[in-house]
Amino acid sequence: MKNTVLFVALLLAFSNLYAAADTVKVPLDRQYFHDRILQEQKLCDKADGKLDGSLHASSNEEINLQLSDVLYRKVNDLKDWVETNPELPSKNDKVRYLRYIENLVKYFRISWKSRGINPLEFPALLSSFEGIMKAQVKGNSMLPFLRASSYEMAKINSDVFFDSKELGEAQNIVYLKYCSLHPDKILATIRPFVNEPFADSLILLACQRDPVQFYSYAQSVKSPEGKLIHRNTNPMVLAVAKLSQTPNALFYFPFLDDILSGKKSVDSIQKFVGDGEKGYDSVGYFRLLVKTETEYFKRTLPPLRDTPIAMFGANGLREVLKNKALQHFITPINLLHNENNLNVRMRAIDPLTPQELYYVMVMGENDIYTSSYKHSFNRMLQRMGADPRGDSLLLSVNFDYFKKFIKMAANFNKLDTFLKIMPPSSSEVLMKAFVANLDKTGNLEDAVDVADSYSSISDKNLLNTILSYVEQNERKSIAENNVRGKVVYGLLKTIFLSGDSLKNIDLTAEIGIPSIYEVANKDMQDEKGRIVQQVFFYGDEDGREYFTPFVNSFSSKEWTKTMKKEWVEMKSVKGNVMVFANRPLDYNENLDDSAQVHLAKYLEQNELRPTVAVHRGHSYWLPGTISRLPESARVIILGSCGGYQNLNQILETCPDAHIISTKEIGKGDINQPIINYLNQSLISGNNISWKPMWASLTKVFSKDPNKEVRESWDDYVPPYKNLGAIFIKAYHKKMENESLN
Repeated sequence: MKNTVLFVALLLAFSNLYAAADTVKVPLDRQYFHDRILQEQKLCDKADGKLDGSLHASSNEEINLQLSDVLYRKVNDLKDWVETNPELPSKNDKVRYLRYIENLVKYFRISWKSRGINPLEFPALLSSFEGIMKAQVKGNSMLPFLRASSYEMAKINSDVFFDSKELGEAQNIVYLKYCSLHPDKILATIRPFVNEPFADSLILLACQRDPVQFYSYAQSVKSPEGKLIHRNTNPMVLAVAKLSQTPNALFYFPFLDDILSGKKSVDSIQKFVGDGEKGYDSVGYFRLLVKTETEYFKRTLPPLRDTPIAMFGANGLREVLKNKALQHFITPINLLHNENNLNVRMRAIDPLTPQELYYVMVMGENDIYTSSYKHSFNRMLQRMGADPRGDSLLLSVNFDYFKKFIKMAANFNKLDTFLKIMPPSSSEVLMKAFVANLDKTGNLEDAVDVADSYSSISDKNLLNTILSYVEQNERKSIAENNVRGKVVYGLLKTIFLSGDSLKNIDLTAEIGIPSIYEVANKDMQDEKGRIVQQVFFYGDEDGREYFTPFVNSFSSKEWTKTMKKEWVEMKSVKGNVMVFANRPLDYNENLDDSAQVHLAKYLEQNELRPTVAVHRGHSYWLPGTISRLPESARVIILGSCGGYQNLNQILETCPDAHIISTKEIGKGDINQPIINYLNQSLISGNNISWKPMWASLTKVFSKDPNKEVRESWDDYVPPYKNLGAIFIKAYHKKMENESLN
């Protein structure tokens, strides 16, 4: 390797020396254009941060030498070719081609710095340019070279040869390459090309990719895009174009596949939609969504393996199904969580079948309260008849979302109940399928669901069953040399076994992540020794109810308080702990949001970096808190973490965070003692040790006279038992190490 690098370096040095002593004599009246090329070469050289005669775009020095050779020797060779070519006899011809070379280097530099082109493509770009240039001199076509190039290379060369008689065709080639890379941008960019032969096929692609965006453009029938859409004869385009002129069209999009196939008509759906308000049948519409979902999902399974057009994406079937489950069923029963009369509280779900209740629960994973879930689950079983069969229910929905259903049942302590209403052989097959193919998905969601479920199950036989299936899949992955499978199942096995105290497994040592059992006090401090805590409040009724008790819980003997317009500051008398909480100002006026923004800016301006973040609000406020979590947070206290998506987002922002979460909405009567215990540890200079802390708080809450508080405490999950978060951390660490080996 060293000899090769040395050889290329010497060759490049010799080439540059030879170029410097170029024997090609440049007439004085064209020297200016050669100087412009040299200036562009220097600017390109300098683009890597240093003007040193070398182009640095890679950590591989051989590649850098090759790029430098292209920039200097090969570009200079092209200049000489122009000057000596007898087929370019006139001064104007030579000047024009010298300008081509200048623009090539300039456009490459601009595209490189704007991240449009990979600098490693420079040799291929120059080769394509050279081919076009020589073809142009001979009167041949440039189009084959553009067709063989990447989009960015083709774009640069078409821009360079802007005066070619083939420019129109060249731009068409470039635009088609662009559309292939960015189909979501077709409708926003197609106007100059609406009369081209390929416009109709691009319109169909845009319609297939995003029918809702397509619908918006189709509404404007007189615009160039609208005219293009409405002249198209493809059945799908015709259907969406017709919908664009139909009132409340978004209600119909989930059924687009069935409308196209003739299985459903707009009129058959309209009887449930009404005019969107008057005549709208919320139960009937939801029922139609559920029926369509089970049918669409069946098409995704073998042997069809088909993807319905309207199943995914903005305003696709699944998005609308979730939104309607929340709007018509979950939100109403959540809002009545203090209602003791179950007939009143659960009235919204009374008309639903077991299958419809199944979808209400799985679609509401991030939003449904514990009590709402449990009562919905019980009603689902009641509606299954005198002899309910769990396997029959799953078959009736084609096992759609079954892993999510099992995970939620485990988290809400209903899995044992569900498994008992099916034969042992069926429950065994179900749990085996639950653990299978965790390495085959595009993300870690299913694996995190398995980890979270395991931490929620108390039945030892069921735990052993899941563990044995995990071990079987690990052995299979090892036999097949499946790297991802070995990592996924190996980590799950280690994490599950660590729960057995007899195994004496130290997860920190075994899977290479920071301690999950303790956070050092020094790690919570900033460079000035301060420990900063940020608390997120929201301006709804609950936020206003709990804010004053929260502030009052900080004793004036131990804390100084400063009340500001949009937040309150508390500073410990001993130690150096600072707590900042935004006021729960009116959320209807967006004032609580503004308070959070202004507080975050204040903390940043004063170099106050929170290492503790606390979410005080319902689960539907959680995305707002997650989006504003400070990267410095090491301890995060949440309500319901909402599964994989939220966990993953939290850990992307705060990769070493210890997360306290609850399966239910966070309760002030529990959150405050947790915060108090935490603050006392921080003030005293002690490390935060989760196991002793949890044992101490468990004793306190077990004696609480309020049954609801005692039961709610059982739903709180300490960081060392948050197996989903532990798995995500461990997986990323393991895959990082695998890539280095």
